[in-house]
Amino acid sequence: MSSQTLSFDFPNTAMPRGKLLRTYLTEAKYESVRALRAPAFAIPFLLLPIALYVLFGILLAGSVSHGDASISRIMFVNFSVFGVMGPGMFGFGAFVATERTQGLLTLKRALPMPKASYLLAKMVMTMLFSVMIMATLVIAAMAFAHTRLSISQFLAVAGIDILGSLPFCAIGLMIGTLASGKSAPAFVNLAYLPMMHLGGLFYPLPKSVQRIEFASPAFYLDKLGLRAVGAPSLDQLSMGAPTVHGGVAPMIYVFILAVVTPAFAALSIRRLQGGNVRRAVARD
Repeated sequence: MSSQTLSFDFPNTAMPRGKLLRTYLTEAKYESVRALRAPAFAIPFLLLPIALYVLFGILLAGSVSHGDASISRIMFVNFSVFGVMGPGMFGFGAFVATERTQGLLTLKRALPMPKASYLLAKMVMTMLFSVMIMATLVIAAMAFAHTRLSISQFLAVAGIDILGSLPFCAIGLMIGTLASGKSAPAFVNLAYLPMMHLGGLFYPLPKSVQRIEFASPAFYLDKLGLRAVGAPSLDQLSMGAPTVHGGVAPMIYVFILAVVTPAFAALSIRRLQGGNVRRAVARD
C-alpha cells in the first residue's frame, strides 16, 4: 500500500503559479455560486439576520431605549455576530458531512487539484456570505438606527466579524468530519444555539451562569466588536457599568479566537486523514 493511498493530500502536480491561483479562484467561485443557488442555505443566512435586526435591534430596542446610542450600538454588534456565525458552521458542518457521506471527498482526492483548494473555497464562500450580511446590517444601522457611529467604526465591526467567522468555520468543519450528512444539521444546531445564547448576544445571563460565556467563541467576538464601537455588553449595561469589560486587553480575545481556529481545523483534518486511512485499509 503506497503512502499516497493513505494520505489525505491531493496528488502532487507541478503547476505554474498563475494556473494555481486560477484553480483556487475557480474552486472558490463555484463553491460560492453553489451556496448562493441553494435556497435552504442562502435565504435563511442572508435574510434572517437583517430581518431580526430590523425587528428586534431597531424597532423593538429603539422603542425602549429612548434614543440611547449605547443600546443601539450593542444591538448592531450583537446581531452582527449572530449573522456571521451561521454560514461558517452550517457551510462547513452540513456541506462537508454531506460531501463526505456521498463520496465527493474521495473524488476530489483523485483529481489533480491543489490539496488546500477544497477547504479554502469553503472559507471564501463563508467570508463572502459574511460580507453580504454585514453590508445589509450596516446599511440598516446607518439608515434607521441611532448608533451615532462613524464610517470607520462600521468598517471596523465589519472587518472584525468577517474575520471572526473563521473560528465558526473550524467548529463546523469538526462537526462535518464527525456527523453523517443527515445528522449534521442537528449536531450543528446543538453547537450553534448554545454558543449564540450563552455568548450573551440577546440578553444578559444571570450572575450564577455568567462564567459559561467564556466557553463560547461568540462571547469573545462580541467583546471585540463592542470594543470597536465603545459600548458595554448587555451584562454590564444591566449592572450600570459605563465602560467596556473592565479593561481586559482585546488581544486576549483575539488570542483565544486565534487558538480555537487552528485547533479545531487541525483536529478536523486529522480526522479526515484517519478516515481515509481506514477506508484504504478496508479496501485492501
